[in-house]
Amino acid sequence: MKLQYAVVYERTPNNYGAYVPDLPGCVSTGDNWDEIRENIREAIAFHIEGLTMDGDPVPDPHMSVGDAMLFHSEVLDENDTSVPEMETTVGLVEVDIEMRETSSVV
Repeated sequence: MKLQYAVVYERTPNNYGAYVPDLPGCVSTGDNWDEIRENIREAIAFHIEGLTMDGDPVPDPHMSVGDAMLFHSEVLDENDTSVPEMETTVGLVEVDIEMRETSSVV
């Protein structure tokens, strides 16, 4: 099953970061743009695998790139207006997920 999630990427003075607004807690860091793009793709797959193994629902991707950028702007405004300006971009990441059946042991 292919899923496509909006991802927020940030370049900070020390590294690069990324997070997926549709998957709370799904974050990653890297040393450069190429590394962060690969790391967040792996983080999404790992996050979804963990959800399915725990029997939790996998959130459907619903945010567009525009929605994710608006979400990011609102998060910054809520947290601290004195945050230094960071280079931020938003993109879509497609991951191919193998959904496993979960079973209960009685």
